[in-house]
Amino acid sequence: MHPTHKKSSLHRLSGAALLLVAAGAMAQPIYRNVDKNGKVTFSDRAPTASTEPAAAPQAGITAPANAGLPYELRQVAQRYPVTLYSSEECAPCGTARSLLVTRGIPFEERTVKSNQDVEALQRLSNQSSLPLLTIGSQQLKGYSDAEWSQYLDAAGYPKSNSLPAGYRNPPARPLVAAQPAPAAREPAPVAQPAPAAPAPSGPSPSNPAGIKF
Repeated sequence: MHPTHKKSSLHRLSGAALLLVAAGAMAQPIYRNVDKNGKVTFSDRAPTASTEPAAAPQAGITAPANAGLPYELRQVAQRYPVTLYSSEECAPCGTARSLLVTRGIPFEERTVKSNQDVEALQRLSNQSSLPLLTIGSQQLKGYSDAEWSQYLDAAGYPKSNSLPAGYRNPPARPLVAAQPAPAAREPAPVAQPAPAAPAPSGPSPSNPAGIKF
């Protein structure tokens, strides 16, 4: 074989091998690793307890409410979710909300307005006073800056705001979801009586003379 042809064949073989290697590399999964400080790195190693695959969310699936939080804060929020129960014209409720927002606590707010809301609050806390804060299964009745801060510290929430820029807590929702009004039913049509059969006009066995009244 001519040397030039041999060299061309080697180049083609080398190119094919590189393509195979590249294809194998593309097929290998890549994982997203987050350390305890929230630093994100990417690796081909399988995830451990503190890592997650770097997979994009599938279409049609809504991301969890805490998906945009730093890793450590997300873990705390999943373990000890915070819920504020409030109502309108409640000054302590506004102060309580400001504490959570200023400190950067991800929380859900449930409002108490209707009689059904009040009944649900009484079943939940055995009282009807507000505000009420729940941290996991712990209930804190009435606002107290020192007490609320103490329990948030114990749960592992950061003392200063570490929320990402643009993060927003979900909008407040009623404690009891409003039930849709039942659709008005149309009245059933009234059956009309069948018209009486006309009396025979001529003589009949029961009326041989054909008398009409």
